[in-house]
Amino acid sequence: MNWKTSIFLSTILVFISCKEMSKDATIDLNKEIAIESITYVNTDHIIEANELKDLMGIPNIKIVHFGREKQYKEGHIKSAINIWRTDIEDASYPYKGMMCSKSQLEKLFSSRGIRNEDTLIIYDHVASCDAARLWWILENYGFHNVRILNGGINGWNDIDGKLTTEITPIKESNFTLPDVSPMTFYVNKEQVLSAVNDKTPPLILDTRTVNEYTGVRQKKGANSGGRIPGSILMNWADCVNYESDKKFKDYIALATMYDSIIPNKEQLVIAYCHSGVRSAHTTFVLTELLGYKNVKNYDGSWTEWSQFENYPKKKDSITTILK
Repeated sequence: MNWKTSIFLSTILVFISCKEMSKDATIDLNKEIAIESITYVNTDHIIEANELKDLMGIPNIKIVHFGREKQYKEGHIKSAINIWRTDIEDASYPYKGMMCSKSQLEKLFSSRGIRNEDTLIIYDHVASCDAARLWWILENYGFHNVRILNGGINGWNDIDGKLTTEITPIKESNFTLPDVSPMTFYVNKEQVLSAVNDKTPPLILDTRTVNEYTGVRQKKGANSGGRIPGSILMNWADCVNYESDKKFKDYIALATMYDSIIPNKEQLVIAYCHSGVRSAHTTFVLTELLGYKNVKNYDGSWTEWSQFENYPKKKDSITTILK
């Protein structure tokens, strides 16, 4: 199986002509229109449902149903194991959603029978949002054998993939992460605060809804409504076909969305949301699909930021707290 789809370029030259041209008239080459069509910049960490179907039963392929246990028991892809957000959170913080430690992740994966040589295929029910959070954590800890199922469970259903309620038997393993954690896409609250206070702050991307961004709504876990000052709104859900197949939008659509606000693919971009999940999805889109080189996801995001009174905040309206 070829994991990486080659980038291709097709140029169509469109010549503008008239039905009746004088003998002295010539085609204006300056009016030629070049139309480019390319795939995602990197497809190493994404897989289509039909590709997964061809890989079923291969020993070193581990399918991860990223969802609540109840959801898993109601139906999952055959041989999938179950992992949920609480499994990859560090519960030692006074607020929820923080990235788990390396040792916690090693213990979790060992208990699920995941081995160092395995390739993980992760899917969820929310347009790859939760799956991207696990991808992000694993990338930070230096484990790269990860693929996100495009469209998640919807993509699987679209090819008439079968589901089962049988619990996958697990044989515990001894999973270990690399000694060095590159933390490639990670940034903490101190680093974000320093960036905000810098004379030339980086681009800060708020990937929540407009109501969260303006402060109209405050989600559970946050201490107040609002946003990080200077941040630009780009709802994570705009990157997928949220109302249909839940797949990532194509390259041209995504590039069109981001080119106007992040024209330089080398510049530092800090993404955040409520608890670093939706912004992990945006980090995946920017780095893997569009080829941005310097994107960081703020782990604690607004849940953590809002806990500290001396951290700058901005909002545009009275807030309604969501339970």
